[in-house]
Amino acid sequence: MRDETAEHPAPLRSGLTTGSCATATSLAAARLLLGGVSADAVQIVLPKGKQVQMRLEFCRLIEGGAEAGTIKDAGDDPDVTHGALLYSQVRLMTGPGIRFIAGTGVGTVTRPGLVLGVGEPAINPVPRKMISDHLSLLAAESGYTGGFEVTVNVEGGEALALKTMNPRLGILGGLSILGTSGIVRPFSCAAYIASIHQGIDVAKTNGYLHIAACTGNASEDTMRRVYDLPEIALIEMGDFVGAVLKHLRKVPVDKLSLCGGFGKISKLAAGHMDLHSRHSSIDLPQLAEWAAAIGADEVLQQSIRAANTSQQALAMATAAGIALGDEVCRHALNFARSVVPTQVQVEVFAIDRQGGIVGHAGGFA
Repeated sequence: MRDETAEHPAPLRSGLTTGSCATATSLAAARLLLGGVSADAVQIVLPKGKQVQMRLEFCRLIEGGAEAGTIKDAGDDPDVTHGALLYSQVRLMTGPGIRFIAGTGVGTVTRPGLVLGVGEPAINPVPRKMISDHLSLLAAESGYTGGFEVTVNVEGGEALALKTMNPRLGILGGLSILGTSGIVRPFSCAAYIASIHQGIDVAKTNGYLHIAACTGNASEDTMRRVYDLPEIALIEMGDFVGAVLKHLRKVPVDKLSLCGGFGKISKLAAGHMDLHSRHSSIDLPQLAEWAAAIGADEVLQQSIRAANTSQQALAMATAAGIALGDEVCRHALNFARSVVPTQVQVEVFAIDRQGGIVGHAGGFA
């Protein structure tokens, strides 16, 4: 376990995306086919020009082609694919171009609204370009004028995908091959934020103009109970409320319901876009001020300031007949409205740990 109190903690280690892995393994397999060279490592160039060397687990001929594999290393990022075996199978085609196939553990797009069309393998545009660029350069160097069929696989990818938002986005059968820079930044959570954006895109494209953005399972259950929304309209935002609010500037919907635990909603009320404890904390003095604004006496205000948790502060206010939950939701609503376009109607729910509604503000005409 890393000592977070150390004076000079070790820097977090970056990793490489599944797109980089697919590029490296595709290049190694194609090089074996065209040049007869089986390597235990391969060098690729990332989108911004950085060269990286990637170790291979295998590089071998198969029936009708070749395949190469590598172990995904996400560095110190808590990535669901860290440690997974990713391998690509390459076959030569007589015609030009590159054909991508979703192999074992790689998903297929089944709903409109994503950057890829329905029926396409879930290999995103940047990884496709990385693979295409590397194979095109190899073909030119080898004097090869034909094309390539590239099948990307992730061992155990279908099970891993159940831990992601892919099923909700309509990406079925496995994982997405992702990456925009080729590098995984520790705790950047870029893939999570991209999934939030994709979820909003898919919902709107499929005609769902009322979405509920929720911090977790309990808040999702609450939104199902209140509105009976289908899964496609439920956006699992986690702590990244800013990713929802900002994306609605580009892809506005008619109605947005925000739902989360009281503590997290109090952070939103204070103007925080990231609700994780690493980036924002609960402001008990602020809660006391909001309670004062709706009638809390000095004794209750002092008790709220001295509370151990936001839940304790809420319980004390509730016992005194002070609707602190509603007041916090009102401030959260005002902040959310300051970010999203005016045509988006917004409401905010705060819940307790059992999923009971302890605060609400806004609503739809």
